[in-house]
Amino acid sequence: MRVDAIWDNARLATLVRGLGLVADGIVASKDGRIVYAGAKQEAPAFDAARHIDCDGRWITPGLIDCHTHLVYGGNRAHEFELRLDGATYEEIARAGGGIASTVEATRKASEVALIDAALPRLDALIAEGATTVEIKSGYGLSLEQEQKQLRAARALGEKRSVDIVTTFLGAHALPPEAEGDKDAYIARVCDEMIPAIAREGLADAVDAFCEGIAFSPEQVARVFETAQKHGLRVKLHADQLSDLHGAALAARFHALSADHIEHTDEDGVVAMAKAGTAAVLLPGAFYFLRDTKLPPIEALRKHGVAIALATDSNPGTSPLTSLLLTMNMGATLFRLTVEECLAGVTRCAAQALGRAQDIGTLEAGKYCNLAIWNVERPAELVYRMGYNPLHARIWRGE
Repeated sequence: MRVDAIWDNARLATLVRGLGLVADGIVASKDGRIVYAGAKQEAPAFDAARHIDCDGRWITPGLIDCHTHLVYGGNRAHEFELRLDGATYEEIARAGGGIASTVEATRKASEVALIDAALPRLDALIAEGATTVEIKSGYGLSLEQEQKQLRAARALGEKRSVDIVTTFLGAHALPPEAEGDKDAYIARVCDEMIPAIAREGLADAVDAFCEGIAFSPEQVARVFETAQKHGLRVKLHADQLSDLHGAALAARFHALSADHIEHTDEDGVVAMAKAGTAAVLLPGAFYFLRDTKLPPIEALRKHGVAIALATDSNPGTSPLTSLLLTMNMGATLFRLTVEECLAGVTRCAAQALGRAQDIGTLEAGKYCNLAIWNVERPAELVYRMGYNPLHARIWRGE
């Protein structure tokens, strides 16, 4: 069989089932997709245009960051100082800080400026083996500004060899011009923003923030109903600060994922399991906010919910651009296993984006997105802090 490239003399963590370890493996690709990944002795006879000797290195699927807010203006270092002095996230938000301050900075920035500011953050993820990155809007909070953010996110995928998945997060916070009227603003999100964004193909999914400082379950349900009418999948910032039964709400709409979920009860986990809704855990935000309420890890395991990990890269609560550190935090803060951490940024992250048919594991038919590592065992990718052992990153076979 004629193929474009073969990566030989490699050890594989395919992540198809468990870690899917292969001691003496090869990966073969054609037209940007994997045609074989597995044991060398079981491989068909290949004729390759390129042959890459991996010298015994480990190959994993390319990493996936399935929850980021990568495109924004300004930063919130001052709020970090306030939190060090004892202010809470809610206190800062209610005083006009938090998301509102980033909205102001983002609205002032041009589309080009947003792209230029986001590129170094994206490059940091790429440098650690990321081949797919989700980017949410939610710092514009008007149709024009949300469109600007989403266009900037799409443009990042044209400037770098990476898959960008975009999510419309208009129901993130209340803009100042709404004057406290959440229902009227949600009506604009549903009647004006979602139809236009769906028509222009700017978003792959719709997200919302279901919380006391954001929007109620009833308001979120209206957003989700509208999204689904326009052919868009949904996901939810759920139960981060309190239990408003956001995970169960997400499951009711067969959401791709429920994210954060520190306060989710077991009923919510059961609902997620039945709906096939993935859990996206965000240890960077947990760490940065000095939270103490752990997500329901044991319940997620018990009921077989897919557990994804992501950076939540954003200016206010998780200014993190490292999936390697995210995995370490998932292990140390949430007591996830090495297998859970690696699956969390590959196979389970793909599920959380609705892209499991194309990415997340090393198997025939999927995009040839690879991360090749200078490590002796996969556990090193979770164990180390502040160290990047990436040898090479392959995106769609190149």
